[in-house]
Amino acid sequence: LLSLPQKWALLSLSACSCLCCLCCLLGLLVAIGLTLGNQGRVLLAPCSIASIALAPVSRECPFDPTRVYVSARGAGDVP
Repeated sequence: LLSLPQKWALLSLSACSCLCCLCCLLGLLVAIGLTLGNQGRVLLAPCSIASIALAPVSRECPFDPTRVYVSARGAGDVP
């Protein structure tokens, strides 16, 4: 089985993994809460009418709700 140093290493890695998971979950909950709190208006707030055409390539407008994402592998599967 595992030796004592391996058990401690596994325990410490597991604890670090749990802490990272909890931090990510907290960040996700905060993001969802903020989005629901302002009805999603802030997602497109940096986008102006002039830059909406550059939405997929612009860092000014990181979220484009009108874009349809299709993987290259799955594009030919649908008749």
